[in-house]
Amino acid sequence: MKVHLQVDGSPTEVRDSARAIAALGADGIFSFEGQHDVFFPLVLAAGETDLELMTNVAIAGPRSPLHLAHAAYDLQVYSGGRFRLGLGSQVRVHIEKRYGSQWGKPANRMAESVAAVKAIFAAWERKAPLDFRGEYFTHTLMPPNFDPGPNPFGPPPVLMGALGPVMTRRAAEVADGLLVMPFNSTRHFAERTVPAITAGLRKSRRGLDQFQVIAQAMVAVGRTEAKLATAVDRVASLIAFYGSTPPYRAVLEVHGWEQLQPELNELSKQGKYAEMRALITEPMVRAYGIVGTPEECADQVRERYGEYASDVCCYFPGYAPDSADIADLVEALRSIAGNSVTGERT
Repeated sequence: MKVHLQVDGSPTEVRDSARAIAALGADGIFSFEGQHDVFFPLVLAAGETDLELMTNVAIAGPRSPLHLAHAAYDLQVYSGGRFRLGLGSQVRVHIEKRYGSQWGKPANRMAESVAAVKAIFAAWERKAPLDFRGEYFTHTLMPPNFDPGPNPFGPPPVLMGALGPVMTRRAAEVADGLLVMPFNSTRHFAERTVPAITAGLRKSRRGLDQFQVIAQAMVAVGRTEAKLATAVDRVASLIAFYGSTPPYRAVLEVHGWEQLQPELNELSKQGKYAEMRALITEPMVRAYGIVGTPEECADQVRERYGEYASDVCCYFPGYAPDSADIADLVEALRSIAGNSVTGERT
């Protein structure tokens, strides 16, 4: 199983961060659209290491598919074919109030963004004229002076982030791969995610061998009691944040904890983050997080995703594990044989 770690997005820190991740033995790095731009750090990192590169995720809705296509195509060339474009939808309040964009039918809009980007790639690759006409986007003009032509490394894969069954199914219908939301559990993945992947792939007439499943995990790793306690506390805080989001209620529902969602949401509006954290019990951390020594964490990732996932993105939210622990985790994860399910089974 390939292992990807998050690069520091600060323009002054990204080069050192990328080199440090490479030294830990990871296969790739991913950027996050938070305090910094999601594409720019990967441009800097591409020149520092030979690691694989991925946006995880670039928010698709506020961006034109043409903007996304140009950024992805150029990163693919500059990195020598090491780039994957990961796209996500975000939630309504952020799209409307932070991005100042429009919201509506997020699964359909996301699927159309992916399809539009791939149609633009196909036109540049000389596989089909550009004639994309959708509900949200229309792309029918590509004069030669705006056309970069075929990419020497081929177009980058387009991945789609998803959590719920509708978005997951659409990802399996139109994208090259799925970025599984880190707020997940073994039960939710097996009972909600896998059936949606199967349905989407069936509609697209593909097998799992033609589709990348990239797991994501909130990891609390440490070899001492004190370090592990700090890591668990930070992961619990992130679980509280995710759990406060109304669209994520279904992940709590699988385990019978859905009554916490409105309470977490109300506390978040009041800025009572300590109180939110206090509601997250140890069983919840164990259900949604990956907890333990590096070897124990690798075993838990294997149990949750190993049969389906070829890659895993590891998050260490709000704390910095020992470098030795991360290196041991990477080594243990890379021994997992991922994506072993055949196309016939899907």
